[in-house]
Amino acid sequence: MPQSLAAASPLAPAAAPASAARPVAAWLLFCALAVALMVVVGGVTRLTHSGLSIVEWQPLVGTIPPLSEADWQVLFDKYRQTPEYKLVNRAMSLAEFKGIFWWEYVHRLLGRAIGVVFLVPLAWFWFRGRIDARLGWKLAGVFALGGLQGAMGWYMVASGLIDEPRVSHLRLTAHLGLAFVILGAILWIAFDLLYPDRAARPARGLARFAAAIAGIVFLQVLAGGLVAGIRAGKAYNTFPLMNGHLVPPEAFALEPWWLNIFNNMAMVQLDHRLLAWLLLALAPLLWWRVRNSATTARARIAATVLLGLVVAQFALGVATLLAGVPVGLGASHQGVATLVFAAALLCAHSLKER
Repeated sequence: MPQSLAAASPLAPAAAPASAARPVAAWLLFCALAVALMVVVGGVTRLTHSGLSIVEWQPLVGTIPPLSEADWQVLFDKYRQTPEYKLVNRAMSLAEFKGIFWWEYVHRLLGRAIGVVFLVPLAWFWFRGRIDARLGWKLAGVFALGGLQGAMGWYMVASGLIDEPRVSHLRLTAHLGLAFVILGAILWIAFDLLYPDRAARPARGLARFAAAIAGIVFLQVLAGGLVAGIRAGKAYNTFPLMNGHLVPPEAFALEPWWLNIFNNMAMVQLDHRLLAWLLLALAPLLWWRVRNSATTARARIAATVLLGLVVAQFALGVATLLAGVPVGLGASHQGVATLVFAAALLCAHSLKER
């Protein structure tokens, strides 16, 4: 790209990063995309009730799928010992089992693939001297989080193989939250590499405001995990009221009161709605403040994209709720959440002071 065109690009870094940093940043952005895809596939796995189809955690041996009818029968026999089969799917055939097996298998295989896609280039970049010690430690931390995520995934699945035919909603929320922590860490490191030199920014309060919105987006993701975990999206499928109430009276039915935050369908969905309304109010305010401040073009574009995504996600969430959480809409809602989070982080990073 000619220098004049590069300078004119609103997303061009204030100062071009070292040539060694660009490939590393591109690799990290690819990893972030893979993590986002993993979140979507995980959503489909949950929505199709496929997550309990593989009853063992075999990080290496489990990479090989069933290769014969005998292999399929062995796996199906193991599944028939689970509470989900005994209490929910007693009429399931082997052919139907294969349908739910493949979603969970792809989900696990994608997780393994992300580990390889992260570790192999990391070793290569390190060997080539493209990664200094400080960056190396950050990336090693991300890789450790990936390993923890694999263990958390099995810890979640194991909760649905004992008594109840569903996984713990708290473990599912932790699994989802950790995925977004990994996604956020990868994106932030990539942004640092792409935009190493940032000019002085406007009032520090604006940067803190953007960071707070990113934090609220993360809280909304956790609230969404609780909604998914206890299947609260299947209840109160009306909007804007919840079965005729602003606040359903049963939202405070559990004692002690704090149990309602995690275990009460009415309260869990109400919290998710309230956070959505809060983001719908704060995103335009951030956009307006950024547009009227001495910020960079990148910050203004990021704020605009964030506003558009928040509005789209709000509308998609309402459509998903009214439709009773079909697989397509539910997975799309989860996927757009990764875009909202990425845009919020980019906006916060663009406003971060030097």
